[in-house]
Amino acid sequence: MHNVANRQQAEAWNGWEGAHWAEHPERYDAMLDAFNAPLFAAAGITAGHRVLDVGCGTGRTTRLAARQAHAGRVVGSDLSAPMLARARRDALAEGLDNVTFEQGDAQVHPFPAGGFDVVISRGGVMFFTDLVAAFAHLRAALAPGGRLAFLTPRPGGPGSAYARATAALSPHLREPSPAARGMGSLSDPARIRDVLAAAGFADIDVTPAEAPMAFGSDADDATDFLFAMGPTRHNLRDTDPTTVTRVRAEVRDALTEFETADGVRIPGSVWIVTASRSAAGVDGPAPA
Repeated sequence: MHNVANRQQAEAWNGWEGAHWAEHPERYDAMLDAFNAPLFAAAGITAGHRVLDVGCGTGRTTRLAARQAHAGRVVGSDLSAPMLARARRDALAEGLDNVTFEQGDAQVHPFPAGGFDVVISRGGVMFFTDLVAAFAHLRAALAPGGRLAFLTPRPGGPGSAYARATAALSPHLREPSPAARGMGSLSDPARIRDVLAAAGFADIDVTPAEAPMAFGSDADDATDFLFAMGPTRHNLRDTDPTTVTRVRAEVRDALTEFETADGVRIPGSVWIVTASRSAAGVDGPAPA
């Protein structure tokens, strides 16, 4: 890759965490798929649109966008080579010929100026080293009147369903794993508005959305997944096996509260964020 502003994230997503996502995309997609409908409703993609998917990972949202923009074209951008390899394979298997994937740091990647009608992201925009610079760069990639739509985590608090489900694990999660660094950077609506305004965007809207997040077929399966995820593996790497066994059992018991006929479903919440690049001459140039 050339022009990488965030080398820490590039190394992380090309390491063991990126490989795990690439090997198990269905597990990670299941957590977020229930939020696809509000994200795509906010994006307003139509048949002829040119769409950029930032932090596309293994390409789930890129492929969905390609179906909506079936007469246009869609570019998925991500730092992770293993995840993009999986994205390309799945797009080919699904017969999508209006999709391309580019490895790069979207904060500085040379996107064509005004080359897209819509920019979307299912969380990937959280990890930029310089949020204002990154969003200004993405704004420059939008055509005048173009639309930005992304989702970002909404803090649940200590009494949230996820907090209850993982209460036994939380004391051991002392730091983010390498790939998770920056996940809270856009969790405050006021911060989101400030960043996007400073980047030159207009018509900024931040709306909550709630949906059930799928973690597995039953409590045992969901526990296996939670303990295979990067943050858990990273923080438990030096913990004695007896403690890990005890914590696993406690998490497994807590997850039974969320077992349904469709598997383990934990209520989750995100912010759906939209903004626009105003027509030429209205909002002036984007910040440098």
